[in-house]
Order: sequence, then structure tokens, then C-alpha cells
Amino acid sequence: MIPISPLLIVYLVVFLAGVGTEFLLTKMNVGHLRDHGHRVPDLFKGYIDGDKLTKIIDYTIENQRLEIFTSCLSSALFLLVILSGLLPWFVTLVEGFDFSVLGSGMVFFATLAVAQSLFSLPFNYYKTFVIEQRYGFNTSTFRTWLTDISKAVAVGTIIGAILLASILLLIEYGGGIWWLWAWLVFFGFQLLLLVLYPTLIAPWFNKFLPLEDKILEEKVKEILRQGGLAVEGVFKMDAGKRSQHTNAYFTGLGRTKRIVLFDTLLISHSHEEIVAILAHEVGHWKKRHLLKNLLFVSLVSLLLFYTASRLLKWPTMYQTFGFDHGASYVGLFLVGVLWEAVGQFLKPIGSGLSRRFEREADAYAAEVLQHTADLARALKRLASDNLSNLYPHPLYAWFYYSHPPLSERIQRLEAWARH
Repeated sequence: MIPISPLLIVYLVVFLAGVGTEFLLTKMNVGHLRDHGHRVPDLFKGYIDGDKLTKIIDYTIENQRLEIFTSCLSSALFLLVILSGLLPWFVTLVEGFDFSVLGSGMVFFATLAVAQSLFSLPFNYYKTFVIEQRYGFNTSTFRTWLTDISKAVAVGTIIGAILLASILLLIEYGGGIWWLWAWLVFFGFQLLLLVLYPTLIAPWFNKFLPLEDKILEEKVKEILRQGGLAVEGVFKMDAGKRSQHTNAYFTGLGRTKRIVLFDTLLISHSHEEIVAILAHEVGHWKKRHLLKNLLFVSLVSLLLFYTASRLLKWPTMYQTFGFDHGASYVGLFLVGVLWEAVGQFLKPIGSGLSRRFEREADAYAAEVLQHTADLARALKRLASDNLSNLYPHPLYAWFYYSHPPLSERIQRLEAWARH
């Protein structure tokens, strides 16, 4: 066990407060659903009946229980590892092989990544083949599931290794402003991934085919023309190979911009509803939400890199967690440990910004379509198809939701229609 110190006590208080907040908000969310979810809201009548509402409640509660169990267990194991002194012992073991700082750091982080992946594997399996299967969503085979995980590990390893190695080298050889160079590398990686993901990474997991429905394609192109948006294409993704969930998204940067429609969405929604959903996605581009989000993330990451440069020189941080020296990779890990504890309470900022963007995109769709009925119907159908929680607790939604609750979005759309 590492010795108790004032900084460790402060850290534990903040960390446990974060875990407790998540647990309390999740319990409140489940309780709110049980108390209010006995009646189908008037907004969703004709799309959701009593049996579907019961299914939504059960599905939501099962997912919430799994999430809170996974979170509490992972937090308990994390504290056990941190407080036991296992990590300082492991660092001593790794450095006994006389690796360079870069080599030791890569081994250290690789071991943590493998441990994290192995921990999450059974919970991922349970969610896919028990919960999603039980509620009729899962269409994935075990082989597909395992292949997807293997591919994700491969991609994550390559990207993570290059980024981590770059940052560790800059810490060692970048001088007093290594944090600025590291931030530039990090930001550059983000931009590169935005360009490469649609054309190189995503096709490794799914098939993307041009729309076969030429009538729908022409309607989609028209809404894109109205928005002045030039994209590489509009593609159908074989999402149904893995899940019955429905969705659509806008991805890419520059010449790799593209609209992606789940094949499950194309089956369950009318042309008008799909066009309305795409009008919403175009709204994100017209309102420069991607650029604004990049700016927000870049400012936060710049502050974090600068803070890391100061903390890496702070002996008390290393001593608090049982390390007797300040290797750069250890310092980087400890900065992440401290940030994780504090970051839990900063989630409402990112969530609130995201919800604001969603409202603006809805407003754009209503403006360009000159009506809101199609988008409102699409949201109701999405709620039914995906078993979305119709009664989230307001505080839980404020803390975690990246989108406004569906009832709020539909009410806002109908209010616009009356003016």
C-alpha cells in the first residue's frame, strides 16, 4: 500500500465524489423512468404503444444497470491498483530490462491498454449477445463481433502507438515548450483522422455503397444543394449486419465529406423523413459545428498539455502515488489519472455545447424544409426503433446527454410549426 498523504486524500475525495455522482444520477434516472414511464406521452401516440413502452423501460433499465455495475467495478479495481503500489513495482520491473525511456513508456502503456481491453471484453459480450439480443437488436455473429474487436484493437494500437511515441519523444527532446509541439501533433492527428476515417478506417469495418434508390438520391442531392454542401457522396452502410439500430451521420473533412445512412434507417423511414434527418445533418455543417467543436477540443487539450508540462516537474505528484522518481511516461499517466477524476465534473460543459449544436441543426432543418412535420415524425420513429428513453431525469440529461431529450426536440419543432 502506498502511504496516505494530503494530496492522495484530496484525490480520493474527488474521485469517489465522481463515482458517487454517476451512481446517484443513474439511480435517479432509473427511478424517474419507473415513476413516470407508465403512460405513453401524447407526442408519441401512434408510434409507441403500451407494450413498446414496457419494452423501452426494461431495455433502458437493463442498460443502466450494466453501465453502473461496470463503472463501479472498474473504479474499484482501478483504486485497488493505484493504492496497492502495483504500478510503482511494475515500473521498476520494466526499467530493469534497461529499455530507453521511450521503450519503457510504450511497454507501460501497452500493458495498461491490454488490461483495460480484457476487462471490458466480457461486458461488451454481455451487452451485445444478452441485452441487445434479448431486445431484438443484435444481428452480429460471434465471429463478426470478434473480428470487429480485433480490427479495433489493431487500429487503436497503430494510432495510439504513433501518438504516444511522438509525445514521449517531444517530452524528452522538445525542450521547455514540448507541450506546444505535443499539442500541435495531437491536433494534427485529429485533423488527419477526420480525413482518413471515412475513406480508410470505416470501410475496414463496414461496406459503403452508393444509394440504389435514385429517387431518394435526387431528393438528398437537392437538400445538399440548398445547403451549398459538396460531398463525396451519399452512402448506404451495412449496419444491419451487426444491429437493427437506425442512424445517419455526416463525416469527413474537405474532399472526404460524405453522408452515411444506415441500411436499417432506409428500410424503416420514408423518403421525407430521411431527407429531414439529412437536413438536420446539413445544419451541423452550415452552422460550422465541426469547426467549433474542433476549436473547443483544441483549447481544452492545449490547456491540458500546458498543465501537464507543469505537473511533470512536481515531485509531490509522483511521491503521492508511490513512485520514487519522475519518469516522463509515469508523469503522463498520473496527469491522466488526475484529469480523469476532475473531468467527470466537466462533462456537463461538453454535453451542453453538443445539445446547443443539435438545437441549431434542428432549427436549420425547419428553416430549409419550411416545415417540421417530417423531422418530428422521423424523431418519433427513431425513438420507437431504438427503444429510446422517453422519460430521462432532467439532471441526468443535463449532465450526460449529447442531444436534447426527444420530447423536448419534438415539442420545440411543433412550436416552430405553430409560428
